[in-house]
Formats: sequence, structure tokens, C-alpha cells
Amino acid sequence: MEEVPIIKMKGIVKIYSDGTKALKGVDFSVKKGEIHGLLGENGAGKTTLMKILSGMLHPTEGKIYVNGSEVTFKSPADALAKGIGMVHQHFTLVDVFDALHNIILGMEGHGAFSKIDVERAKEKLQKLMDELNFQVPLEVPVENLPVGVQQRIEILKMLYRDVDVLILDEPTAVLTPIEVKELFDVLRTLKNQGKTIIFISHKLREVMEITDRVTVLRKGELIGTVNTSEATPQLLARMMVGRDVVLRVEKPPKVPGEPILKVEDLWVKGDRGEDAVKGLSFEVRAGEIFGIAGVEGNGQTELIEAITGLRKVEKGKIILNGKVITTKSPKDLYNLGVAHIPEDRINMGLILEMSVAENTILGLHWREKFVGPLNSIRWKNVKEHAKRLVENFEIVAPGVDSPAKSLSGGNQQKLIVAREVSKEPLLIVASQPTRGVDVASTEYIRNYLIKLRNEDKAVLLVSADLDEVLQLSDRMAIMYEGQFVGIVKPEEVTEEQIGLMMGGIKDEN
Repeated sequence: MEEVPIIKMKGIVKIYSDGTKALKGVDFSVKKGEIHGLLGENGAGKTTLMKILSGMLHPTEGKIYVNGSEVTFKSPADALAKGIGMVHQHFTLVDVFDALHNIILGMEGHGAFSKIDVERAKEKLQKLMDELNFQVPLEVPVENLPVGVQQRIEILKMLYRDVDVLILDEPTAVLTPIEVKELFDVLRTLKNQGKTIIFISHKLREVMEITDRVTVLRKGELIGTVNTSEATPQLLARMMVGRDVVLRVEKPPKVPGEPILKVEDLWVKGDRGEDAVKGLSFEVRAGEIFGIAGVEGNGQTELIEAITGLRKVEKGKIILNGKVITTKSPKDLYNLGVAHIPEDRINMGLILEMSVAENTILGLHWREKFVGPLNSIRWKNVKEHAKRLVENFEIVAPGVDSPAKSLSGGNQQKLIVAREVSKEPLLIVASQPTRGVDVASTEYIRNYLIKLRNEDKAVLLVSADLDEVLQLSDRMAIMYEGQFVGIVKPEEVTEEQIGLMMGGIKDEN
């Protein structure tokens, strides 16, 4: 007799109020006691499907079965009552509460005199942590804890509620390699205890390592489910994209030239007035990719904003091609040869309501070829420029007059890269250049950064994706609490050493 799946979703359709069809009749089933990967490009429908399973969204059509019985979820509380809980990519913790009170929040009961026994809850939690070898300081305010510990708290919140099915949405996005290993150890322990885990990710290597089976979605449709033991990264990438994808970049040996960017004893403050960058000194040379790795929130954003003229420098110097640019505006920096691929394409990189053509000249619109009489814009030149970029960078768009919001995330990112490179820069500052984009666009952007390096451009790369920094960099720095723990060549360090450095520990060997 065939085993009844713990979760079965049949013919799930989700149409949003604006007419967007996010899911087109998806079937999805999970066995009890397995770690099941859910893969797909950005916008494939992975998170939407899991939000339906966890009660956050209602399907337009389709049915959900738990242990063979049909269920209807009106809220996450209904899903929790059936043993299904989801840990979201963006945490939902109360910063000023300690870990203990974050975990028990919402379980106090509903009557006027209902309350939870805090000491008993603490005992239950400690027992749970001991079983999993998964410790968190229960009495420390969450705002004082690193992101890796905050994620543990989110997972413990679900386990405390005795969930049988744990959904994890991009759980390794903010973790160091050591924290990823610790998380995987816990997931294997949970699996051995009979728990079921759904693991949403875009990192093929991690999916291959931790899952038993993998389901792939593409553009809201089910492509298939495979046993991980019978899959390869190339097969999964092909299922996600619909064509063969080269997962590794070809980076030929190259002798770098003279320094294009020099940073000397740089100090920069964060939004709360704290020292976010503390006395950094480094250089990026022509024909070199200098990568910066580290868990987000360790000063990388403030460093990039200072270099690109978006944030005031408190102390120190920034020098471009021999010229001090410390107090220059972004416009001045563009004219001097700095291009900037920002970390947030929606809020910093594009104006979504404007057309593709208009977005291709942001930062270029004052140049002579685009300016007509009385400061009017030469639209014929603008559209020719846009069409050339769309063609050269393989941007899929309805047309150059279409709004940028009509493009997929990957094509929006390629539009930013195309615009910035068209400024013919000396230095390209690329911050999280492939964040949230699909495998095909990631492949394209990474190879283009290598092309720029091969053409003797200087590239400063900041990425939370350690694989990306390791693959692309000629030299890399590991940043922790506003300082570099070390500057190394990727081929001369192990991932374990990098993981330690990302946690602030320097390996003296």
C-alpha cells in the first residue's frame, strides 16, 4: 500500500487582484520525515505556494490535504493547529523582547486571566535546545543577538509549537558557512526525529547537500520532482531555467595593473551615529576584482555609500586614479569614471514607473548626446541608446517604452548593469549584483563582471553570497564589525577559515 504523503497540494492556482497569475495549477506533495527542497527562479512561485500551505495566503483554486484529510486554512493559526509552521526569510521578532518572550509570544491564551507559565516554558525550551544541540541565550534582547542566533529563535518558535512540518524560506541567506553547517546538523536531527522540512532555496549546492527530494517550479508551473541522489546541479539548473546553464565562470589568469581606487584610513558613521566603518585601508587595481565578503550589517553598505558619494566620510581619504574624491557628489563621481550597481535595485537602481529607455539614461541624462535645445531631451538618441543596450545585454522587455516594472527581477538587474557599464567607467562598484535574480541572469552578470576585469576595469564587489565572492574575486577581504579581519586570495583559504573570519575570528595560520 502506497504511503499517504503528510502534505499534498492539488491544482493550486493563485491569481492576485492585479491579474498576476503566480501559480498555475501546481501539484506538490511531501513525505513524512524527509527534507524536501523547493527550487525555482525569482518569481517562480515558491514562496507563494508555501504561504498558501502555511495559511498566510488563500488559493484561488485547488485543495490541500494533511495526512490524507482535506483542510482549509483561514490563517497561520489554522496551519499551526495542523502542525505546519513557516520561518520567513525576513524575521518577525520583537527586537526589545528577549528570546524567551519572542518564542512564547502569541501563546498566552485568549481569556482575561489566561497567561503562560514562563518558568515552565523556559524548562521546555531548554529541554528542546539540549535535544537538538541548538542553544540560544533566552534572556538576552533579540536586538543584541547576531542574525544567525535570531534565525535559531525563529526555528525554536515553531518547534516550541510542536510543528510536524517546518517550512524554511531561504534559511541560509544571512549565515556564515559555520552557521550553515550547524543549521544543517539541526535539520538532520529533526528529520531523524520524524519531522518534515521544506527547504526553499536558490543555492543549488546546499539543496544537493541537505535534501532528499527536490521539486522545481518555473513561472508558476510545476516542472517536476526528482530524488536528490539522482540529480546534478546542472539538471536542477536546467529545470529551473529551461536551458543549460554554465554554473561556473571562466576566469583566466591576469596580472593586475596600477591601483584605480585607494581607500586610506576610512571612517564612516551609520544611521544611528555609530562607527560603521572603522579605519579601512585597501586598494583595487586595474584588471582586478576585489571582493568583500561578510554577514550583512557589518559596515558593507556604509562603505559602498561612502565610496559612491551617498554618505559622508568622517575621516580618511578615497582616491580615484590619483585624484582625491572623498567629498565628491555622485554626479561628479560618474563623470570621473565611477559606476555603481546598488544593492537595492527597486529603491536605488531603477524608477519602476519610468520606461526602460528613461532608466537607461539615469545618471547620463545631462550628457551632450541626450540634451537638446533649452535642456530638452533628444528622445530619438535615448531610444537608440536603449535599444542597443537591450540587444547587447540580452534584456527581455516588451519594448524600450515599457515601464521598468514590467521586467522580471533578473532583467531589471541586467538593465542596471547595462546602464552603469555604458558610462564607460574606470571603477565598477557592484553591491549584491545578483541578489534575488534567477540562475540565468546570475550566470550572465557574473560573466560580465569577469569580462570587465579582463578589459582592465577595476571591480569592487560586495556580496553576501560567499560562493559568488570566491568565484569572482582575485583578492577578497572579510569584513566584520566595520573592519577587515583579513585580505586573502580565494584559492589560498578554506571555507572553514573564511567562516571563522566572517564570525570575527582570525586564523593565525
